Amino acid sequence: MSAKKTDTASLKKKAQQLRRDILAMLCEAGSGHPGGSLSLVELIVGLYFHALRHRPGDPQWAGRDIFILSKGHGCPALYAALADCGYFPKEELKTLRRLNSRLQGHPQRGLPGIEASTGSLGQGLSIANGIALAARLDRLDRRVYCIMGDGEIQEGQIWEAALTAGHYKLDNLCGIIDNNGYQIDGRIEDTKNLAPIADKWRSFNWHAIEIDGHDIGQVIAAYDEAGTIKGKPTMIVARTVKGKGISFMECDNKWHGVAPSEDEFRKAIEELNN
Repeated sequence: MSAKKTDTASLKKKAQQLRRDILAMLCEAGSGHPGGSLSLVELIVGLYFHALRHRPGDPQWAGRDIFILSKGHGCPALYAALADCGYFPKEELKTLRRLNSRLQGHPQRGLPGIEASTGSLGQGLSIANGIALAARLDRLDRRVYCIMGDGEIQEGQIWEAALTAGHYKLDNLCGIIDNNGYQIDGRIEDTKNLAPIADKWRSFNWHAIEIDGHDIGQVIAAYDEAGTIKGKPTMIVARTVKGKGISFMECDNKWHGVAPSEDEFRKAIEELNN
């Protein structure tokens, strides 16, 4: 896969807009997960506006790449990107978590652009493995991407999937870890320490890339590098900040699953606009 030329300045602006959209929909819903949605914004932007081959006007296009959001509670970031791309009207973002809405608290098939229903943590990489292996068997030129949380990779199914992908040399598969250091129970290192993360994946026959997950240049370079790797899958370990971009949310695990009030929303938007 040849590297695309992408304007990183425009992607940075796109990331800030997605953060505004995330906060707006969470405030409107009165519930959701701001911390883990804000931490993966640049990873999503790098996918949808640089690496991923997709057609918003034709979501089932046979030549598309596939993205699986395994950490489903981060879906506000995905919904914001899908709406910005034109998969559905941006006005629909206001329906997040409402009864009968297509935008539920975890991704569900039926919304254009959603390839798999996720949210039961630990399952997304197994789904991605199956899609990547099927693409190989069908001789499709297709890449498969899967974003996981760092707390999520404490689960055993992740490592079964890691072993499987390494064994089958799924070089059309790229995993991404949103390594923000926190899970619902607190700091990762206090709950079940994962270090050294990248070396663990290398030991399972993965190519591992460690980046600053908020440096959009590093993000798109990592996606480009992943496309050149042959004979093994790639795992991008992205160091991120939970609640990134909002001073009173950053690294405060209170914001794992608490939506901002209207006053907090206004304060956050002021920060993003400055």
